[in-house]
Amino acid sequence: MTHPRSVCVYCGSRAGAKPSYATAAKATGAMLAARGWQLVYGAGDVGLMGEVARAAQDAGGRTFGVIPEHLFPREVGKRDLTTFVVTETMHERKKVMFMNADAVVVLPGGAGSLDELFEVLTWRQIGLHEKPIFLLNTDGYWNLLAALIDQIVGEGFADASLRDMLVMLDDVDALETALVSAFA
Repeated sequence: MTHPRSVCVYCGSRAGAKPSYATAAKATGAMLAARGWQLVYGAGDVGLMGEVARAAQDAGGRTFGVIPEHLFPREVGKRDLTTFVVTETMHERKKVMFMNADAVVVLPGGAGSLDELFEVLTWRQIGLHEKPIFLLNTDGYWNLLAALIDQIVGEGFADASLRDMLVMLDDVDALETALVSAFA
C-alpha cells in the first residue's frame, strides 16, 4: 500500500491585492482535500495560508501545519489542524514542511514564499531531491519570476534544466492534473 500523498503549499501570510489570489488558495485547499492529499503548510490562520487551510478543513482534508515560535502571534498559529508542529526556527519549519511533502506548490506570496521556493529549487538543482515544484500563476503573478529564471539561464548562471524544475500552471484545474501525473 502506498502512503497518502502530501503537498506542501507555500503562500502569502497576506491576502494580496487581487481577490483571485484568495479564490485560488481556497480552490487549492478544496482540491487537495477532494483528492485525499494532505496539506502541508506554514500553520498560519491569516492571508492565503489561512484560506488554503480552512478550505482543506471544510472539505474534510488532513492538514499538517508547521510554525516557528516567533511567528505564532503574527501568523496567528492555527491550532485546530490535524497535525500542528511548533519549531524553534524558520530553518526547522522549512525542513519539517519539506520532509513531510511529496510535492511543492507555490501560490502568490512575498519574500517568505520566495525564500521557501528558492531553497527547494536550489536543493533540486544540486540533486538533493526530485520532488516536483509547481507555481500557481494566478493572474500572471509569477510571470516576472519566469522572466528572471530565463535571464539567469541566458546569462549563464544556470543550466537550461533549471526552467524544467519549475512547472508554471495558470489555474487549479491544471495544478490538479499536474499533481495527478506527478503522483502516478
